[in-house]
Formats: sequence, structure tokens, C-alpha cells
Amino acid sequence: MAPYESDHSTSADEAEDVRAGRRKAARYVVPVTVMGLAAATIGLVPALADSGDPDLPKISAQQLIEKIAKSDVEQLSGTVKISTDLGLPDLGGLESSFASGAVQGGDGSSADPSSKLMELASGTHTLRVAADGPDRTKVSLLDSAAEYSLIHNGTDVWGYDSESNEVYHSTVPKSERGKETAPEGVPATPKDLADEALKAVDDTTSVTVDGTAQVAGRDAYKLVIKPKQSGSTIGAITIAVDSKTGLPLKFTLTPASGGAAVVDAGFTKVDFSRPAASTFAFTPPKGAKVTEGDAAQTPETSRKSGEDLGEGLEGFDGLEGLKTIGEGWNAVARFDTGGEGVPSDSSGNGDVDGFLDSLGDKVTGKFGSGTVFSTRLVNALITDDGKVYAGAVTKDALVKAANAAK
Repeated sequence: MAPYESDHSTSADEAEDVRAGRRKAARYVVPVTVMGLAAATIGLVPALADSGDPDLPKISAQQLIEKIAKSDVEQLSGTVKISTDLGLPDLGGLESSFASGAVQGGDGSSADPSSKLMELASGTHTLRVAADGPDRTKVSLLDSAAEYSLIHNGTDVWGYDSESNEVYHSTVPKSERGKETAPEGVPATPKDLADEALKAVDDTTSVTVDGTAQVAGRDAYKLVIKPKQSGSTIGAITIAVDSKTGLPLKFTLTPASGGAAVVDAGFTKVDFSRPAASTFAFTPPKGAKVTEGDAAQTPETSRKSGEDLGEGLEGFDGLEGLKTIGEGWNAVARFDTGGEGVPSDSSGNGDVDGFLDSLGDKVTGKFGSGTVFSTRLVNALITDDGKVYAGAVTKDALVKAANAAK
């Protein structure tokens, strides 16, 4: 998703250069575990960073993208603050119950990273991160009374939950040595998020350089990515890029509706010297329960879900007729659950009906009728006959997509 907004049209050669730069950017991943959530990508605008503080040399959007692509930072340590506000309703204890159920349904350990790090999907959290090449990474989720750490050291991947004194252990296949490994579906560092935002290039997006900023004591340029299309719930993505190393230091996704950022992840401290080898050493504490998991997921496996909205859903069992409607920022995934939609008032379960009605909005159209469940970023329409339409689009855009699909 992303072209370059300018007074003249972008040539085919320029577009190919941008795509090549984007592919490079995706390869030069700072090896700090965890994935990216989001979103869009780039356009080529010869806009200049001529405002703000600090005072840095002028740079175009394409030059800044190339700077990210050339970034070769592999050693660092620091602290990242990440805040996520999707605007989800307060479900009381249901969220923790769901997380617990996810763990029990998986490998049965509270230290399993696929469930533990999902805590980053809401609220504000502090992470301590460290990296020394693709074979040594560590991210620790700090809590007021406990700490969770995910460590990749050579062929071993360890997860440790200090609160429950549980350990999760997995191994990296020999064929994947020297590559970044990351649990699927979990956002963490600005670099992870920026890589996701730089994955696709088309003419539905514009990108500009909009001034400068200081992040974690470092001078940075601000790369701003916006949809050209109407109907998206995404207002803009801002990436603060370190002026010296090209490393993304801060990632902010603001909604089209305004208000606080949906995702705001940035370094508060960063050091590019090599961390001590002991940082990545781990031995299960005495008395800890150790759960052996499957081989760690490779980047190719974990990132498949982020490459394309349609491809990302193909891995889910039970989804029939999966297809993508529309393009760019307005892409909507459509699939069939194979069952009924949201219970109707005639279902005989008034408590369930009332609860679901309080969360969603009833809508009708050529598709029939259904219920739209909304967050500040992603909306989903579940029709009464069990079809689902979901995307980072408005309610009206969902209904329009459902009508067009009939």
C-alpha cells in the first residue's frame, strides 16, 4: 500500500527502485523478537524535512526509505514503551479467561510466548530489549510485581514467567540458524512495526518526511505514511528514523477518527554497543515447571500472516471461501464461518443476545442483515447467515463491501 505523492507521476523505474528498497528494508531486521501489527507502506515524495528540532540535513522520503533499508544495526540494548488502545469494550474477567484458555489449548504453559506476549495487544507496557545478531535476542515484559522474558540464544528459545515460575523451551532448526525467530502475532519494537509498514508498495498511499524529532536522546527524521483512499480507519503512521543509523526508533499509528494513538511504540533508552554475552544466558530456576514446545516459528512462517490480508487468514481452520475484497487500505477479508451468525432475539437466550447487542450495531443491506463489531482500528461485520467481513475500514465501507459481494 503506498505510492509517492508528488507533482509529477512516478515512473516505472522509480517504482521498481522503491520496491527494491522496501524488500531490503524487510530483510535488514534488527533481531529483537516479536512481530509487527499493522499496516501500510510508502509513497515517493521528494518532500523535505525542513521544520522542527533538531536541525538536520534535508532528506527526501525516498532517501529516508533507502536509509532504513541500509540500516545494519545488529547490536543494541534499551527500553521500549508500547501503548495500544484499540477501544475494546470492558469485558471484565473474560479477557484473562480467554488468555488462560489459549494457553491451555496450546502447550499448557503460562510462559508460552504465543499467549503471554499477547498482553501487548492492550494497555501500556514497558519492554527491556537486547540483541547481538540474529542468534541472540532478548525481550523482557516488565510488570509491577513480575517479569516475563523471551530469550533466543543459539538454537534455544526460552520463555520464563517469574510470577508462575514456569519455563517454556523450544529449539530453532539447524536450517534456520542465523535467521530471526519471532512468535507469530505479537507487536513489540518500532523496527518490527516499521518493517510491517514497509512491506507493500502501491498507489493507495502517500509518504512524506515531516520534520524532525528527538527520541531516546537521538536525532530522528519523521516519516509519515497516509492512505489516499477514504474509508480507512487509519489516519496516519509516523515512523521516527534515527538520523545516523537508519533504525526506526518510534512507531505511531493514529486513527482517522482522531484522539489518542492506537499504537505508540518507541525507545525511551537505546544503546548501540554490544550487550554482554551473559544477557542471553538462561538456566531454568530450581523448581520451575519446564514445558517443551515445538520448533520455533521461522520468519517466513510468522510473517506470512502480515504479507497480505487474504494470505494471512488462509492458515485458520474452518474458514470457507476466503477472499479479499478491494485493495490497499480499504481491503476487506471475507470468509464463511460455516455456521450461523450472531444469535437473534428469537434464539431464546436473552442474556447472550443482550450482551452481543450491547457490543455491536445491527445493519442491513443487499447482503441481508448482520451485526458490526467495532474497534478504533479494525471493524468486523458478521451476517446472520454466518459470513464475516473484516478490515481496517469504517462500518459504511464494510456494508458496501458486503453489498458488492452479493
